[in-house]
Amino acid sequence: MDLVAKYQGVVGRVFGNENSGSSEDSYVERLLDRISNGVLAEDRRAAMLDLQSVVTESRAGQMAFGAMGFPVILSVLKEERDDVEMVRGALETLVGALTPLDHAKGPMNEVQPALMNSDLLSREVDNISLLLSLLSEEDFYVRYYTLQLLTALLTNSPQRLQEAILSIPRGITRLMDMLMDREVIRNEALLLLTYLTREAEQIQKIVVFEGAFEKIFSIIKEEGGSEGGVVVQDCLELLNNLLRNSASNQVLLRETMGFDQLLSILKLRGTTYRFTQQKTINLLSVLETMNLLIMGGPETDLGRDANKLTNKTVLVQKKVLDHLFMLGVESQWAPVPVRCTALHSIGDLIANHPKNLEELASKRLGEEPDLEPALNSVLRILLRTSSKQEFMAADYLFKNFCQQNPDGQTMLASTLILQPQSMIYAPFEEDINMSFGSMLLHGLTTGENEGDLETCSRAASVLSHVIKGNNQCKEKVLQIQLEAPMPTLGGPEPLLHRMVKYLALASSMKSKDGKSSTSTSENVFVQPIILKLLIIWLSDCPNAVQCFLDSRPHLTYLLELVSNPTTTVCVRGLAAVLLGECVIYNKSNASGRDAFSIVDAISQKVGLTSYFLKFDEMQKSSLFTSAKPFLPRKPLTRSTAASMAEIEDVGNESSDQKNENHPMLTSVFDSPFVYFMKRLEADIREKIVEAYSSPKTQVTVVPAELEQKSGENDVDYIKRLKTFVEKQCHEIQDLLSRNATLAEDLAKTGGNNSSPLERKVSGGSDRVQLETMRRDLQEASQRIEMLKAEKAKAESEASTYKNLAGKTESDLKSLSDAYNSLEQANFRLEKEVKALKNGDIEALKEEAREEALKESEAELNDLLVCLGQEQSKVDKLGNRLRELGEDVDKLLEDIGDDIGADDGDDEEDEE
Repeated sequence: MDLVAKYQGVVGRVFGNENSGSSEDSYVERLLDRISNGVLAEDRRAAMLDLQSVVTESRAGQMAFGAMGFPVILSVLKEERDDVEMVRGALETLVGALTPLDHAKGPMNEVQPALMNSDLLSREVDNISLLLSLLSEEDFYVRYYTLQLLTALLTNSPQRLQEAILSIPRGITRLMDMLMDREVIRNEALLLLTYLTREAEQIQKIVVFEGAFEKIFSIIKEEGGSEGGVVVQDCLELLNNLLRNSASNQVLLRETMGFDQLLSILKLRGTTYRFTQQKTINLLSVLETMNLLIMGGPETDLGRDANKLTNKTVLVQKKVLDHLFMLGVESQWAPVPVRCTALHSIGDLIANHPKNLEELASKRLGEEPDLEPALNSVLRILLRTSSKQEFMAADYLFKNFCQQNPDGQTMLASTLILQPQSMIYAPFEEDINMSFGSMLLHGLTTGENEGDLETCSRAASVLSHVIKGNNQCKEKVLQIQLEAPMPTLGGPEPLLHRMVKYLALASSMKSKDGKSSTSTSENVFVQPIILKLLIIWLSDCPNAVQCFLDSRPHLTYLLELVSNPTTTVCVRGLAAVLLGECVIYNKSNASGRDAFSIVDAISQKVGLTSYFLKFDEMQKSSLFTSAKPFLPRKPLTRSTAASMAEIEDVGNESSDQKNENHPMLTSVFDSPFVYFMKRLEADIREKIVEAYSSPKTQVTVVPAELEQKSGENDVDYIKRLKTFVEKQCHEIQDLLSRNATLAEDLAKTGGNNSSPLERKVSGGSDRVQLETMRRDLQEASQRIEMLKAEKAKAESEASTYKNLAGKTESDLKSLSDAYNSLEQANFRLEKEVKALKNGDIEALKEEAREEALKESEAELNDLLVCLGQEQSKVDKLGNRLRELGEDVDKLLEDIGDDIGADDGDDEEDEE
């Protein structure tokens, strides 16, 4: 075999020429010789067992076997099928040769014998065909070791094995038949098919065609559903491989078997509070199946949206919400990963689906008579849970419920009713009978006395979903007045003011202690979440902006927060956006609270350069650059299942982080909010430039120069007023142009560190000159466009005339050629006529004489030919006569005399 020769070369390069003749090589060679040339069957079997031991224990033995052992072992499998023990031994030897030895790990760049052997065996399609044919053998161990060998090949050389199996007739069918075999064989075949269908779309289609869905659910039911072992996990992984990238397979499952058997796996049985690790993994796997059906298939599939909508509708019709709420809400003894995934699935089911949204809004949990709206139960979990992951899952559900659902937002906002003072500050255990809104307000205000603002930030996140993009809900929430915790602290205050108060409280708590305490780590996300609520609230809501500015310390604190170097980049950027909203959505004309006053305050307290720099810093932060529209979940496999089942500790570990990569921040600041912030930034820059370019709407200060002096007549007074007004106009124009130029430069450069005072800006005259030049340039551009249009029209007409001239010239040339030919013909005819008229007899005679001479020459030539022929005959006769002894010359003379006499007689007769 050529491949074996190449492999031997590799062995030589790896181990050197000396090691190529080492004891392992020679020992393996002797064993192979005994197997191939041995006489006694027992000796050959013993050699096979020894060879098996060598390849399973030694890397050098694996290398030596790869160099020389494959032809011998494959010949055993081909020619000695009747000797079951030899076939078993050969298969076990191949499995050992393809299994990496973990205890003998070497350098990373060292050649791995198991991988080399797998590559060598899988290169020949006939070898794979031979192995598949062994699956039809009656011996249990032959089938078992064959499946193990195929699994090892698939692990080391997946692409090549997939192609080989596809090229073999009934290759997949033989593997599918193994699912109906004995339990051990079935489990090995199931594991092999799981590996085989991860990426190969064609194999997935064939497996489904061979009845994979029926066999998978049959095995799951036989194994006990979610209570089963790792076999159920393998079945669900195979099912997910078949559904992940194929909308057609999802349709086939829905239209043939339906989702009933799938949903039955979610149903908790027996001791529901007992969740083993394997049961947790099985439930996570079936929830992943649910997620694949909700996604509807790959994004490139044209029928994905329609399939997604149908799957969501059918699942909710099959009462899947009951099972999901049991896992995610009612079964608080369920592991955190299961609860989080169930809540995520509910959020995905209702997203952009009106009927499912209505179903969730009317859903009630519990038992009679203590039924409670499902959303209330989810809100209670969101506010109470100690797991950050569970909060993010519940928050995701509320975000999807409120997204593009104004009716649902209005329903939730209508329940925001203030409870009595005793209930507002009551402990959480007493919120059972509260409405959704009352519970939310309870969460917004609780913990203030204890200094715990995490619950407040969680409630603020939910409130931001309720009011996002809904001005009616914003106005509703704006009317809420909260009583002070104690009467001595003042009267009622708007909820908006209380949120700003909590924002400042979080900042002050952070500055008290620089250590990594729990409260400090919570502030990493408390301030950003409250700022997000305020940004959403003030967006396109002038009344909210007015309410925010009603308290002057709010603006002062916000300016300090923007310029505070101890806060995070995210907090400074969000505060800058909130300040910008006070400019672009400000409809007030009151002094000190209008847009121009806010811009002046920003310029004086922060500086426009530094202010715009906050936007750039925030846009470059990891929190904003890492925001993506959709992050697909990683497939749940045997290797990742254990880590997924232990996700409960992730939330507690990540709470110690003190940067913008906190998992709660990455969940709250998703791609839509980042896009919303970028759009706001552009509007803020434009509005600030406009504010600098326009004067204030009211002028309250009247200069003393405007009053008429004593003894001054009216004419002088009018002249002085005119001079004063002209001077003021010039100064105002100069200031406006300078401000506009400065604002434009800052808005464009943004992140430059140079001070605006260091830049050279043009004065009013330069501004006017610039405007004049712009107008001249615009007029010149318009004139150029007109000239271009006229030029194009002229070129078009010239082209038309040119084509017409070319055509005319061509026609004239054709007529000229025809005329010349006619002239030549006419000249020839005239010449002939003239010759006939002049009676050129001599020419005719000469022509006749030449014809006569030609005829006489032809006759003379014929005579000469005849004479030549006669002369040749005479020569032949003369030669013959000489041979006979005759005197030819004498005869010729006699003949000549006779001819002469004859001629004389003839002449006499004529006379």
